[in-house]
Amino acid sequence: MTLIAFDAVTCVRGGRALFEGLSFALEQGGAALVTGPNGIGKSSLIRLAAGLLAPAAGCIIDDVPRALLTDQASLDEELPLARALAFWARLDGVAGDVAAALDALALSDLADIPVRLLSTGQRRRAAIARVIASGAPLWLLDEPANGLDKMALGLLETTIATHRASGGAVLVASHTPITLPDVIAIDLSQHLPLLERAI
Repeated sequence: MTLIAFDAVTCVRGGRALFEGLSFALEQGGAALVTGPNGIGKSSLIRLAAGLLAPAAGCIIDDVPRALLTDQASLDEELPLARALAFWARLDGVAGDVAAALDALALSDLADIPVRLLSTGQRRRAAIARVIASGAPLWLLDEPANGLDKMALGLLETTIATHRASGGAVLVASHTPITLPDVIAIDLSQHLPLLERAI
């Protein structure tokens, strides 16, 4: 089953085409890794997949719930971490196994700590836990390794592998190396608009 597909998609931001003619499909258990230099459109591609931007050309086909990870966790700063995650799980309309999400990111000991007291790395892991607790089959991860140490990066990779093994899929934009077996590699520098390719 295809969870999301891009068909000849062109992305325009601020009147400038970032990339064009991008086509790929993610099946159950699949993963795609978006790479390229800063400013090339990695985050814009994730926003397109999330439905926050519309393609300037081409189309995006998707019919499944998605969970989005950006640099903003959007967790209530004053709530204990577990309650902050539970709020989003309820909003997503799923039971949301918050305890399992906390455990997957080694955050269980911090469940009763207010979000505002978490370190940068802990906040990043909490944001990933929010994605897990969403129950969404399609994960859209924008720079998920930012702020993670080696141990936390290993937890992220394990979490992604578990999600894929259960039939989920991930679309990841990252400048940090992430181990993703059998990944679709999307190098946006190969999809520059024709005028920029000629420069």
